[in-house]
Amino acid sequence: MQLIDTDKKVSIIKFNNLQFKDLKLIAPILKALEASGYQNPTPIQEQAIPIIFQRKDLLACAQTGTGKTAAFAIPILQMLTYSKEKTAQKRIRTLVLTPTRELAIQIKENFDAYSKELPIRNLVIYGGVGQQPQRDALRKGIDILIATPGRLLDLYNQGFIDLKQLEYFVLDEADRMLDMGFIHDVKKVISIIPKKRQTLLFSATMPAEIQKLASHILEEPSKVEVTPESTTAEKIQQSVYFVSKSDKRHLLTHLLKSENIEHTLVFSRTKHGADRIAKDLAKQGIQAAAIHGNKSQSARQNALSNFKDRKLRVLVATDIAARGIDIDDLSYVINFDLPNIPESYVHRIGRTGRAGKDGKAISFCDDEEYAYLLDIEKSIRMEIPRVEDQPYSLHISPKKPGQAAKKPGTDKNRSKARSGASKKPFRRGKFKTKD
Repeated sequence: MQLIDTDKKVSIIKFNNLQFKDLKLIAPILKALEASGYQNPTPIQEQAIPIIFQRKDLLACAQTGTGKTAAFAIPILQMLTYSKEKTAQKRIRTLVLTPTRELAIQIKENFDAYSKELPIRNLVIYGGVGQQPQRDALRKGIDILIATPGRLLDLYNQGFIDLKQLEYFVLDEADRMLDMGFIHDVKKVISIIPKKRQTLLFSATMPAEIQKLASHILEEPSKVEVTPESTTAEKIQQSVYFVSKSDKRHLLTHLLKSENIEHTLVFSRTKHGADRIAKDLAKQGIQAAAIHGNKSQSARQNALSNFKDRKLRVLVATDIAARGIDIDDLSYVINFDLPNIPESYVHRIGRTGRAGKDGKAISFCDDEEYAYLLDIEKSIRMEIPRVEDQPYSLHISPKKPGQAAKKPGTDKNRSKARSGASKKPFRRGKFKTKD
């Protein structure tokens, strides 16, 4: 880890391999982190959390797989809890702006996980779905709003969003905002929020336009750069198997029986899917258990303990349930379902190949997941080798850009946003929006 050289004031904090309790977190948050399986803070969390507690602006160069969501969510939740006003009407005091609905949903899930025992209410809003449920939730009052730029401006223009009491503003994936043509909408959002606020900007890269934006919206920020977990992707032997959705379970059983895979973590996109995979494996005589949010804490801890002790050959997990799992001698990770967010892929495969040992990551990809695969390969900047010599091989024809298989749940209007934000000038807070 290193701090970016700057002529502005920089907070220097030494790397001490702290535990979460050393970061002076309140008991409800520590309990929630333990329940979620978190053990030690990542470098970005260890560096950013104390800076945020000091109420300083932050410029963080943090790529995928670094744990940056927790780095801003945890301190914001604690500060909101300490200063929460005892009023009947909730006000939006935190705004998290993110480029895509998938990222917005994931950020909400993280806030939900950390605030289970806190009187803090959050809401996620994004385009491509009906506005009425979002309007209803806004009327009830919230503390934290997680949003994509277009839907935020839409509802603001209609009078459903009041940002006058905003205290904390998080701009996540700033460079991706730029790539997707959202930077103009981002500037419009910044123009309608209070100037007196704490601002946290996270970006994987720092192109000139992002640096210029940061200089305008941040006041004497502390700057932190971390080595991304994504670099570990290059050290792991990765492969992808094209297979139909109905044949995935057969392929999994085949690999476990023929490839001498003794100890593996299998990822499922859904809780129901995780249970089904574990049951299917048990029917084949393969010792397996599933962990996810619907399992009790004792059940999850018991399954994890049995897996570490090698009483279980396979542990099936969802992304959220797997957060904090730390197993040094794990030789295989299998993605039964490809994640719809590249960052999740990096998190998943980063659980193997640790401590200098060899690691292998196998991914199953059906025709509906092909677009996810393309996004992942773009993010990790490499093509994952295809395995064609397998009994359930499915032919998926490479598509031209923009013609890849449609992602389930993809924002139907995002393609419009990528063509660029509105070029028309705005007046009196009335903005043209795209997403």
